[in-house]
Formats: sequence, C-alpha cells, structure tokens
Amino acid sequence: MNIAVAQSGGPTCAINASLAGVFREALKNPDIDAVFGSINGIEGIIRDHLIDLKNLLRTSEDLNLLRQTPSTVLGSCRFKLPDRREDDRIYRQIAETLKRRKIGAFFYIGGNDSMDTVQKLSAYFRETKTDIRVIGIPKTIDNDLRITDHTPGFGSAAKYVAVTMQEIIRDSSVYSIPSVTIVEIMGRHAGWLTASSAVLHALSEPAPHLIYVPEAHFSEERFLRDVEQQMAKHKAVIIAVSEGIEVPEGVQSGVVDNFGHKYLSGIGRYLELLVREKFGCKVRSIELNVMQRCSSHICSKTDIDEAEEIGAAGVRCAMHGETGRVMVFRRIHDAPYAVVTEPADASLIANREKFLPSEFLTPSGNNISDKAIAYFLPLIQGEVDLVMRHGVPAHFTIQESVLK
Repeated sequence: MNIAVAQSGGPTCAINASLAGVFREALKNPDIDAVFGSINGIEGIIRDHLIDLKNLLRTSEDLNLLRQTPSTVLGSCRFKLPDRREDDRIYRQIAETLKRRKIGAFFYIGGNDSMDTVQKLSAYFRETKTDIRVIGIPKTIDNDLRITDHTPGFGSAAKYVAVTMQEIIRDSSVYSIPSVTIVEIMGRHAGWLTASSAVLHALSEPAPHLIYVPEAHFSEERFLRDVEQQMAKHKAVIIAVSEGIEVPEGVQSGVVDNFGHKYLSGIGRYLELLVREKFGCKVRSIELNVMQRCSSHICSKTDIDEAEEIGAAGVRCAMHGETGRVMVFRRIHDAPYAVVTEPADASLIANREKFLPSEFLTPSGNNISDKAIAYFLPLIQGEVDLVMRHGVPAHFTIQESVLK
C-alpha cells in the first residue's frame, strides 16, 4: 500500500525530523510502496495536492538535510474539520483522495488541533468501514499535549530560550545604572517554555529573577512589588513572562484563528510601561517571537533524535494495524534520562491541554522550583553536527513551483 504524511500547526526545529523518521521507516517496510507528502497539511489531502517524496528525497544527504531543517518543508495549515454529523462532504473528499491514491495509512504531524483531525478522521473511517489508518505524530514548542511526557520541538525551543536569556543576562549586566529587562516568551495557556528558562539556575545564574506563567495568578500590584524587591538585590533585573498571562482586556490582540485561539503579543511592552511609570528606571522589553520556534542552529540533539524516532514509531504502529492513535513519550528516568515511545488514544489528547504541575511553581507563584529543572535539563542536551554552507546551516527546501 501507499502512505501519506502531512504537517500542521506552528513550525518547530524538529517537525521535519519527524517527517524524516516516517520516510526512513517506510523505506524499510516492503509492504509500503509510495510515500506521499501532503502540501499544507490536511488541505493538501482535500485538494489532492500530494507529492511523491521518493522523487524529492533521493539520497541519505537529502534526508540528513531535511532532518536539520527547521519549519515545515511541506507547508502547514490551521484547518479545522467540521463535525462530520453536520457536514461530511470534506470527509468524503479526503476519503476519495486517499482511496484513489491507494493510501492505507495517513500520518499527521502536529499539535493539539492536529490531533483533533486525527481523532475525527479515524472515527469517520471506522464508522464508514474504510480501511485507512490514521496516526498522530506530536509536535509543539508549547509542550502542552496530554499523556506524553514532552513533545518534539519543545526541547530545541527551550534550549534557544535558555541560551538567549543567558546572553541577555550578560548584555544587561555591563552598566552601573539599575535596569529591568522583560523577556516575553510564547505560551498561550501553558507556561512550559517560559518555565524552562529556569534551567539557568542550574548554572548558578540567579536570573531570571522572576518568572511568570499562566498557571499562576498574576496581578499588577504583586508584580510591581516583586520587581521592587529584586531591584533592591540586583543591579540588572531579568524577568521571563509568558505571552498568555492574565492581563486587562485590550492589552493583547483579539484576533483568533480557525480553532478560536487568540493571537497573543504585547504583554512585555505593557509590563515595560508599568515598570517605567512606577520606578522611572532603564527598562526594556524583548519579544522572542518566532525565533524561538525555528532556531535550528542551537537545536537540541535529544529533541531532533527523539522527533525522528517518534515518526518512525508511528509507521510501525500503523503497520501493526492500529488507528486513531497518537505516539507519545513515557519517561522512565530523569538521571540517567530514558524514555520509551508508545501509542495513546487520540481522544485522550485532542482538544485537551497539559499545564505545569503545581510542584513546578514556587509558593509565591513568581518563579520555578528545582523539581522542574530536573524535568527540563535532559530535553535540551546535545548539539547536532550541522551541515554548513558559506558559514550558515544548509536547509532542505522544495521548489516553490511544486508547492503551488
């Protein structure tokens, strides 16, 4: 039979490594013939816009470049499937495309919303007695998928945040005048990525001195008291803050995507103005923005290796006859670090979020505990030996004409 794979949601450093894992494992299996890549996620299946990956990934060098390339080489989407009981036309289009291409298994690499697609499609195929298996391959820098210990893409993003935060600390400490630097980090409802900046405490860095995440109640009055206390101790105060902490209406964008998620930005600037008005000191805000998603030059080898393995595990799962499953990591040890890969039911993951456990937060709610550091540290370990060209990392890309 043939198989198809697609990528969805926000880009990461590791999502193409999972694609490489799916492709490599498919090559090993004599029961798999063509490996199709769907352009722009599930939209490519709906439009029958698929490409034969064997025509693109011809050599091991191609696969190695794909593995180190950030973002989604096949393109992405944020397309929400309707309720099939209300409108099944799109489901019939998807089934028609897959049947015509003789595709017996579909792999969707993505986050919470992509697993919604996995759940809905697999349920539709079961109800219509269509023999097409659907497997979810997780990815998200937000690390907010249920069941799995962590998600591919998170470790590399966490490593970038930690390294960048460390460099901000060095930059901010050179002057004699008091200063406050506020670093805004991605995280809509869950503060995993912001919390990961605390790994610098394992290097005896006192900064970030304050860390604010959506899981802890936030108030402006308490924030200003916290800053004042830290300014009494440190010349340069460094603060990490999640973009999704609770702030007054109007501070952040009210625009939403197809899944109802708000586009967030502006909390750093808002807190900067509060600090300037209260203390009159040198203050600046830095929004890490999209750089934290795709900074492959500082990616975690652990993350990339695991991303490839979980893609391969998804193929093995489908070839064992399973469907409606999402591949997850189960941690065995922190030190020495060890995980196993196993399947979980998509219904336990789709449209659900995983939040920082309370024991990862300090009682004051303005920093991260040592217990959390033991969780984060293994995920940022190792450096990938990147192929470089003219002094910058080489990337695998598909010609724009193919993607149209």
